[in-house]
Amino acid sequence: MLDIAFAKPALPESGALVLPLAEEDLGGGLVGEWDRLLGGSLARGLAAAEFKGRKGQVVTLFAPGGGLSRLVLVGLGKREALDAGGAEAAGGHAVAALGKEGIASIDARAIGGWAGAPADIALGAALRAWRFDRYRTKEKPEDKPRLTGVKVLCDDPPAAKGEWAARRAVADGVFLTRELVSEPANILNPPEFADRLRKLEKLGVEVEVFGQKDLEKLGFGAMLCVSQGSAQPPRMVVMRWNGTDQKKRDSKPIAFIGKGVTFDTGGISIKPAGGMEDMKWDMAGAGVVSGLMMALAGRRAKVDVVGLVGLVENMPSGTATRPGDVVTSYSGQTIEVINTDAEGRLVLADVLSYCKKRFDPAFMVNLATLTGAIIVALGNEHAGLFSNDDDLAKRIEEAGKSVGELAWRMPLGEAYDRQIRSDIADMKNVGGGRAGGSITAAQFLQRFVEGCPWAHLDIAGVAWGGKDQPTVPKGATAWGVRLLDRLVAEHHEGRQAQPAPAPAETEEAAVSGAGSASPAVLAEGTPGSEAPLPAPDLPARPAAEPAPAPRGTRRPATRRPRR
Repeated sequence: MLDIAFAKPALPESGALVLPLAEEDLGGGLVGEWDRLLGGSLARGLAAAEFKGRKGQVVTLFAPGGGLSRLVLVGLGKREALDAGGAEAAGGHAVAALGKEGIASIDARAIGGWAGAPADIALGAALRAWRFDRYRTKEKPEDKPRLTGVKVLCDDPPAAKGEWAARRAVADGVFLTRELVSEPANILNPPEFADRLRKLEKLGVEVEVFGQKDLEKLGFGAMLCVSQGSAQPPRMVVMRWNGTDQKKRDSKPIAFIGKGVTFDTGGISIKPAGGMEDMKWDMAGAGVVSGLMMALAGRRAKVDVVGLVGLVENMPSGTATRPGDVVTSYSGQTIEVINTDAEGRLVLADVLSYCKKRFDPAFMVNLATLTGAIIVALGNEHAGLFSNDDDLAKRIEEAGKSVGELAWRMPLGEAYDRQIRSDIADMKNVGGGRAGGSITAAQFLQRFVEGCPWAHLDIAGVAWGGKDQPTVPKGATAWGVRLLDRLVAEHHEGRQAQPAPAPAETEEAAVSGAGSASPAVLAEGTPGSEAPLPAPDLPARPAAEPAPAPRGTRRPATRRPRR
C-alpha cells in the first residue's frame, strides 16, 4: 500500500527526493534553494546530465549528498502548458523511477497555478504504484517494488490533504476496476463478481443481485441465450447510490450500464485459440461501472446514480445457443442470432431495456469491450463514442479530455440500421459483413433505449494496455472510471467533487482485496496515522422503490451512508 503524506518543504533525512521542474525553472530560485541544501550537487548534476526540463524527461542522480540515496529530476515541459494531467504524469514518472526506494519526497512547488496541484501529483503517484500481484508466489524480493510511501512537499499541507480526499476515493474506484479486470476467469465468474459487488454496501451503495431464475422470470431471453452454454450461472447486479436529499429529490437518476462477459470463447462461433486468454477482460465495461459506483460512494457524491451490470460466461456446449436461433428479449423484440460471438450486445439489450423501464433515467451510458472493429478504426488511443444526444456526447468528450481518457464520436444512421434487419425476426445481431462492424453494433443497442438520451462507449481498444503509461501500469487500465466521475462531478452535482473522509481501512481492504496498492492519506509528519477530516452533510437515503426484485434477495435497510 502506497502511503501518501503532505508536509512543509524540508530536506529529507534519508530516502529519495524528486524535483519536478519546468523548462523555465532551471535557473530559478527553487533550483538555487535545493542546490544550497545539497552542497552544489544539484547544479553539477543538471549540467552533467544535460537536463532541460522537457516534458517526460527523467534524470536520476545517485548519492547527491545530504543523506539522500538519490535525486530524481522530472521534466514538466513549458510552464504555460502545465495542467493537472501534467502534474499527475510527474507523480507517475517519479514512482516509475523510484521502484527500489522505500520512501520518497516530491517537491510540488514548481507545479503551481491551482490549489489541487500537490494532490494531483499524489494521484499520479498512487495510480502508477498499483500492481496486481495476488498470484505471484516466486518473485524475488529484489525484483519487487519497494516504494511504500510518498511525501508531497507543499506550502499548505492541510489544504492539499483536503484536495486529496476526493481524489483518493476515485483512485480506489480505479483500483477496484483494475483488480476485477485483471482476475483470471476461473476465479472471477459471474457469481463471484456479484458477491464482490455486495461489499459496496459498506460504502452506502444499495446492491441487488438477480440470479438465473429471477432473470428467467423477468424474460431476459437475449442475455440468457449467451449464458446457456456455460456451467456458470448468470447474474445481473443493480447498484444504487442515492446522494441527494430525499426531501428535495425531484430529478431522475442517471444510469451507467456495463457488459460483463467474464470469459468469451465466442460460443459455437468459437474464436481462434491465439490470444483467447485476453477474453478474461471482456467484462471490463462491468468493471468500470463497479469502480465508478465505488468512487461516487467513496467521495459522497451529491447525485442519484444507478449502475447495472450483466454478468455471463459465453461457452460452447451441447446447450449453447446456435447460429440461426431466434430469442425474445426483455423488451419483447425478437433477435436472430447469426453469430454467437456477437454476444455482448445481447447482454446489454436486456439490461438497457430493464434500466429504462424500471428507473426512467435522465440518460444512460453503457460501456463494453464490444467490437474488434473499433480497434481497427481508432487503435488504442480513443474509445468509440456513439450517441443519440449531441449534448451528452459533447459532455463525455470534454470530460475525457480533462482526465486523459479520450473518446471519438462515431456515426449512427438509418443506412447502418438497415444492415441488421432480419428475414425472420425483428433484427439480427450482426450486420451484413465486416464493414462498419462497430457502428452496426451500436445501432443494435440503440433499438433498446426507447428514446432515452444514451451513449455507448466501445472500450475494446482502451481497456487493456500493452505497455506502461505515466499513470497507468501495463495491464488493466480502468479507462472510463475517471471520465465518468468527472462527467458526474462537473455536470450533475452542480459543483466539483468535495473532500470526504475515506472509508475505514477494514472496509477498503474488504472491497479492494489483496493485490491493490490503495493509497492512504497521512497527517503531516506522522507516518502511519490518518487525521480525521470533517464529514460532509449527508442526505438520508430513501427506501428502495417497489420495482421488480429478485426472489429471496435482501434489500438493504434505509439508512444514512456510512461516514
